Amino acid sequence: MKVIIRVVSQKGFCHLNHKPGDEIIVSESGIEGKICLHALYSILPKAFAILYGAKFPWLKEGQNPRHACPDGENPVIFELERIE
Repeated sequence: MKVIIRVVSQKGFCHLNHKPGDEIIVSESGIEGKICLHALYSILPKAFAILYGAKFPWLKEGQNPRHACPDGENPVIFELERIE
């Protein structure tokens, strides 16, 4: 089981140069791929919840949750997808 964190949009300046299509993989054994530590710190609780089967009632069936990096001036938007 793993969660793929995929960049879906990026506006402004990102010091790690995240671009749409970039992927980071989170599993019980660690993290694969490049991700800003500020974004990672904020996204990990949601990624682990999804890894263990969490459902969010505000999402439509089949819709993946999204997460914004904490830089409001230069937002990177990530989508999280659980893969068996």
